[in-house]
Amino acid sequence: MGGFIDFMTSAENLIMLVIGICSFITIMVLVGPMLQSNSLDTRMKSVADERKRLRERQLDEINKKTLQRTPGSNVNFMKSVVDKFNLRKAFESEETVNKLRNAGLRGQTPLYVFLFFRLAMPIILFIASLIYFFFVDRHEQNDTMLWSYSFGIALIGSYLPNMYISNLISKRQEILRLVFPDTMDLLLICVESGMAIEAAFNKVSVEIAAQSVEMSEELALTTAELSYLSSRKAAYRNFATRTGLDEIKALTTSLVQAEQYGTPLGSALRVISQENRDARMTRAEKKAAALPPKLTVPMILFFLPVIFVVILGPTVMTVMEKF
Repeated sequence: MGGFIDFMTSAENLIMLVIGICSFITIMVLVGPMLQSNSLDTRMKSVADERKRLRERQLDEINKKTLQRTPGSNVNFMKSVVDKFNLRKAFESEETVNKLRNAGLRGQTPLYVFLFFRLAMPIILFIASLIYFFFVDRHEQNDTMLWSYSFGIALIGSYLPNMYISNLISKRQEILRLVFPDTMDLLLICVESGMAIEAAFNKVSVEIAAQSVEMSEELALTTAELSYLSSRKAAYRNFATRTGLDEIKALTTSLVQAEQYGTPLGSALRVISQENRDARMTRAEKKAAALPPKLTVPMILFFLPVIFVVILGPTVMTVMEKF
């Protein structure tokens, strides 16, 4: 014990011990990175493998949905009619394709069905109106007026497919708009927890499916595009184009800027989330402020007459009994 104390209290021995420790630390600092030279490659390989698995899973889901929508005999007939009359050249445009995507109708099958009904609806309604006016209920009209009515109904029929698609778009956008705040909150939580943007989109698409299948499909498709497209900007822009919502366009613009300039993604998502909450509150206040003018006419027609009857009824009955 005394020898150990003498060894530790010796200045020469302490200097040698410190030099040895410093030498060991220096060697470990220099040699350590060489021993772990493959750690970065391993991490990059694991990230690439995870993206590959994610891409394959999303593509499998999309392929399953596509197989479920395999065209039957009716769709094949519609496709043959469209090809025979070359309706794609006559009616198809980028605007038409975007409208179908905004309605949630992707692929070639909805396009063929839409083009077929743009041709068929005027013809069907024209023939049906002729049968009704000339054989079912002729009225006291001359033939010229009946033909005019039929042509007018056929003209209305030419607008019915577009009206139907516009109705689908408005309903779908309303659903997406209602669920967008929750989507933003979940996306912000995932990003701030350290997830990559692909993993965040994939996680949110799974979690939000219980509230909105439409938003879940859009996020899943965006996740797949982020995995296999060469540019993330294209995937973000496709997401905004498919939905057609200003809120999602603002989100994709922020994502593109964050990708381009390297700004913190969490801060951008937090700002968008707060702006979306403010806009949602503004819409609610606007609807609340519009209630009094809307209730004026129903009150005059339905409430005030009842109040007058309740108030004046007993008085009128008493006067009638006395006189």
